[in-house]
Amino acid sequence: MKSIAHWLMSVVLVVAFITCEAARGQEKPVEQVVIVHFQYGSTDLSRLFALQDRLEGAISSAKVGDFDGNEIAEDGSDGYLYMYGPDADKLFDAVLPVLKSANFMKKATVTRRYGPPDKDVREVVVVIEE
Repeated sequence: MKSIAHWLMSVVLVVAFITCEAARGQEKPVEQVVIVHFQYGSTDLSRLFALQDRLEGAISSAKVGDFDGNEIAEDGSDGYLYMYGPDADKLFDAVLPVLKSANFMKKATVTRRYGPPDKDVREVVVVIEE
């Protein structure tokens, strides 16, 4: 029994060493965000979920980050979409055509935030035009 425990501990230490060596010298990229605030006006979320699928596809194809999810008011009046990646501008460029194609995204406010949420960082806000 002692030899199995010793072997498992050796495996854990080797994996931990390899993980640390792989991470050494690699700085974690600054996480940037694109937040979309929009008026929705319905409790039927099917259009929103269809849009989210298209956004996830655009982000994945462009390899610019991740779609993180949404917040929608209980009455369906308005909501938010959250997307993260190392470059808010590239992320915005990838999702803008998809956002413009959804009729409920007209006049939505898109905020590009260039840094972590707990810091005072630059933000750029635009409105999606018709």
